[in-house]
Amino acid sequence: MLRGRVEERDARLIAPWLDRRGVAIARVELVGDDVPALVAAVRRMLDEGLEIVCVTGGLGPTHDDLTMEAVAAATGRALRVDPDALAMVRAAGQAPGLDPEVAERVARKQASLPEGARPLPPAGTAPGCLLEHGGTLIAVLPGPPWELERMWGDAVAAEPLAGALARAPAPRERVLRLYRVPESRLVAALEALDAAARDALRLGVCARDAELEVTVRHEPGAETAADALEAVLAAAFGDAIYSRDGREVDRVVADALVAAGQTVAVAESCTGGLIGARLTELPGSSRYVVGGVVAYADAVKTALLGVDPEIIRRHGAVSAECAAAMAEGARARTGADWALSATGIAGPGGGTAVKPVGLVFLGRAGPGGTVVDEHRLRGDRAAVRERAAALALHLLRVGAAARG
Repeated sequence: MLRGRVEERDARLIAPWLDRRGVAIARVELVGDDVPALVAAVRRMLDEGLEIVCVTGGLGPTHDDLTMEAVAAATGRALRVDPDALAMVRAAGQAPGLDPEVAERVARKQASLPEGARPLPPAGTAPGCLLEHGGTLIAVLPGPPWELERMWGDAVAAEPLAGALARAPAPRERVLRLYRVPESRLVAALEALDAAARDALRLGVCARDAELEVTVRHEPGAETAADALEAVLAAAFGDAIYSRDGREVDRVVADALVAAGQTVAVAESCTGGLIGARLTELPGSSRYVVGGVVAYADAVKTALLGVDPEIIRRHGAVSAECAAAMAEGARARTGADWALSATGIAGPGGGTAVKPVGLVFLGRAGPGGTVVDEHRLRGDRAAVRERAAALALHLLRVGAAARG
């Protein structure tokens, strides 16, 4: 993670969970597999008097799994084999065919906890632990996200963490999502909000993929100030506020399709399946997703989607005409109510003066006909592809809302 070769995902699980329950996040640190660096990081947090410190990763059997050793050193405790933790490791099992002596060393390493720690059952083979030190509660957890998610559920239900979380004041919060509203226009709109209402609220604004996420927090009793803010934004932006309950576009689209009893298919070129991946990420997506085609080659566009070769010859595969034909072909061949298409130049090469890198055409074929949006997207290849997928979902959202 420190070298950027592995994506950090643990904080994305823990931090929002805590934040929603009134625990303020002081910071997130990335520390390498180095005992002095780990010890220094934990001691800094202890010295600051933070109430909860979550340490993830480094619980495995290899030489660079050093977290328990570092937490023990940072708290001035001995590192000892915990009998309960050892039983957990043995119950979890080891790799088949492992030499018994090696297996025992591995088990004892993973069962070694700072003295006084309470072991947490492993999701994989390594236990975590909870440790109280001074006024700080330290949770030592695994790094792989699926293991972390499972152990986190056990950790927050166990004392003393459960008691600490129960004392946190739950904030009042609402999340508004606005589509294609620049931050500068939002700032201007907020000038209409009464100063007293503004002072009663804590606002957070996050811009991504052509939308703004506006988080509104307030103390109990300040609901009228939050209502006033929402009214101000509604007056300024109307239907551009596509979600007032925090639902992201993926969920809004899914709910609209399910409510209408409709289905969707995809035909993707430059996005390479990202639209389909987002549509199918939510549980229950089989109710509304029919399928699709990743049609990178022109021959696949013509053979599987029925795109007229003359369209490609005259206008090119990256064109509004091709995007329309792809969407219509996907809808006709799958029988879906809606179909989305994407064709463009994600880069870093392949662009021209007429069709530069970042040019993307998104098509939507549906009950009311076919619509194509042209976008000039900035960023690297990954950013262009990911933003195109998000914009495709918004294209479907607008169409489904209009039909609804």
